[in-house]
Amino acid sequence: MTPTRPDLDPELRALLADMPLRSELDSEALAQIRPFSSMPVEPLLAGRAVERREVTVPAADGAQIPLSVFSPAGVESSTGAPCIYWMHGGGMVMGDRFSQIDIPLEWLDLFGAVVVSVDYRLAPEATGTTLVADCYQGLLWIAEHATELGIDPARIVVAGASAGGGLTAGVTLMARDRGTPAIAAQVLIGPMLDHRNITTSSRQYSGTPGVWTREMNEFGWRSVLGDIEDEQVPGYVSPSVADDLSGLPTTYIDAGAAEVFRDEDVDYATRIWAAGGQAELHIWAGGFHGFDALFPQAAVSAGARRTRNDWLTRVLTPAPASGTEKD
Repeated sequence: MTPTRPDLDPELRALLADMPLRSELDSEALAQIRPFSSMPVEPLLAGRAVERREVTVPAADGAQIPLSVFSPAGVESSTGAPCIYWMHGGGMVMGDRFSQIDIPLEWLDLFGAVVVSVDYRLAPEATGTTLVADCYQGLLWIAEHATELGIDPARIVVAGASAGGGLTAGVTLMARDRGTPAIAAQVLIGPMLDHRNITTSSRQYSGTPGVWTREMNEFGWRSVLGDIEDEQVPGYVSPSVADDLSGLPTTYIDAGAAEVFRDEDVDYATRIWAAGGQAELHIWAGGFHGFDALFPQAAVSAGARRTRNDWLTRVLTPAPASGTEKD
């Protein structure tokens, strides 16, 4: 019996009707889906005054981690640009550094930000902390090359969607615990935070086809965790089990009301507040998982993106100098 659950936004429901959906994911289906899990980046760069650079960063085990750097034309000749470090979605098992890249490229347009996107290794080929450690190595590279990139090291924002949102949260915890590098803010878009699948929302979106279901989520987490026992899962991998959420940078979290991750995302924001931190939380009525990435033209998607952009504007705008007097 399907549990009662929030309805989809009518416009989103109509758009979703033409999309092939499934309820479960397995290794065979993953092999078929992976080649189609990212779109080419070149059409998104056409007409933009953007310079692109490809680099690789060594992981702790010697593997090479690809990074794509997108800079507003001419930014290398100046300093002080904000930086967006992007971690893509795909359930930890698919996608690449160009997945959902239109979201941070919009911030390049709006804020003159340098965008760096990381191709972390995917599960099940990579397991445990490998994925989040890959992302952390990319963050270290950004901080070490701030001058070369023309960025302000005090305005590095880490951001990601879905699995990338979970990795963003894990990287932020890792940077806090290791004391470097400084992160100005984290943006978690429908983040995949909790391997336990124990919330009401995870049960609501089970048993019927969807963009991302409880069953698909279980497959993604099994792929990442491998042989790690439940009680041994690190908070860097599954941030919802982290004991301490104090000392985090200001945080933005949003999700749809009609998705698996809704309740774990609300809980994460609540725990940040309980630890004395700043978090802004938005749950969009009628939104399914990834709604604003899949259908940015929908009214609710436009609202979600606009609200997120407004928050980033506040975060990235320098505060007035203390003691300044008005006439």
